[in-house]
This record gives sequence, C-alpha cells and structure tokens, in this order.
Amino acid sequence: MSRRVVGVTLDNLDHLPKKCRRCVFWELAPHVREQAEEFGETDLEKEAWVSSVLLEWGSCGRIIYVDGMPAGYAMYAPPAAVPRAAAFPTSPVSADAVLMTALRIDPEFEHGGLGRVLVQNVAKDLTRRGVKAIEAFGDLQETAGGCVIPAGFLQQVGFKTVRQHPKWPRMRLELRTAISWKEDVEAALERLLSSVSVKTAEPALGGAFSR
Repeated sequence: MSRRVVGVTLDNLDHLPKKCRRCVFWELAPHVREQAEEFGETDLEKEAWVSSVLLEWGSCGRIIYVDGMPAGYAMYAPPAAVPRAAAFPTSPVSADAVLMTALRIDPEFEHGGLGRVLVQNVAKDLTRRGVKAIEAFGDLQETAGGCVIPAGFLQQVGFKTVRQHPKWPRMRLELRTAISWKEDVEAALERLLSSVSVKTAEPALGGAFSR
C-alpha cells in the first residue's frame, strides 16, 4: 500500500469529498454562508477562498492518497482568513498559531493512522514556515455534521485544551512537540528493527535452531 501526501491546489480541489468540496462552513461568515447556500454558489465560494489564501499566504491544505486514491484531507489557514472562527465561544485563536479547520478521512480508509499522518504533514509544512503552533476548535459532542474536528481525535494526536468549553474547546499543538514526537517514533522504530535483526542473527550463530 503506497501513501502520498500533497498540498491542496485548485487543480486537485475536486479530490475532496463532494460534501466537503461544497462546504463553506469555515470559509464564510454564517450569514454570508446562508446566502451562498440559497443561491447554490458554495462550490464557487470554496474555490475563491482557496485561491485567495494560496495567493496571499501559501499552502492551506493537504490531501493524502492511498494507492492513488484520495483518502482524506486537512485544511488550515491564518485565523484572520477564517470568518467562522470568530463565531466560536472559545475564540480568538492565539496570535502565534494557525487554525486547522478541517480534517477528514474517507470511511473506507479509517483506523489506518492516516489522520495522524496528515497532522504530521501539516506540522512539518508550518514548521518550515516559522509557525509556532496549530490550534483547532474541537467538537466534544460531534454534533456539527463533521465540519468540526472531534476533540477526541485531537487529543490522540497531541493537542491540549487551552480553553475549556462543554461543546467547543479550543485546543493547541505546539509544533516543537509534534516534531519531537515524530523523531521519537522514528527512533523507537529504528531500535525495534535493530533488535529484531540481532535476535534473528544470534540463534543462527549459536545453532539453537535445527530448521
């Protein structure tokens, strides 16, 4: 199984799930979103938002492919570029953080660790750009129709709550923590593989196995 993660562009925007491709929950203020939905222009508004952020700020999303098939995505942007963020009771997002607005894995590819891979790729991109942290509004009750990332998932990948709320806590991932977490995992894997190699070789040298 091959995995590949690439940045979101106007060329691959249609690789997002259809529902997400048309969704402007984050990209428009609530009253503007209602108007866009009424006139059926949400797909155009989504494209315009991505285009604007790409031009003014840079990469704002990641898509993960498994064997060439789009399996999930994540979106992120400066808080000022996300009108919906101001409507949350736990806003504002910290001045030194980028807001991760969405992360979704196709049900066919769930429970394979792809969400963690996406978060790590987002962290790597933002670290290169000098960003100190990622913040996200978590959904404790999973009642937002999938438009807000479940708080439980955010906790699993290292986010910590910085402002409590019964429904919408604001959570934060320090990027130095994310990078060291990756390094720890890679080091542990290297030690494990080294251990397996040594244990496999020793019986052969000592003649412990007759097979």
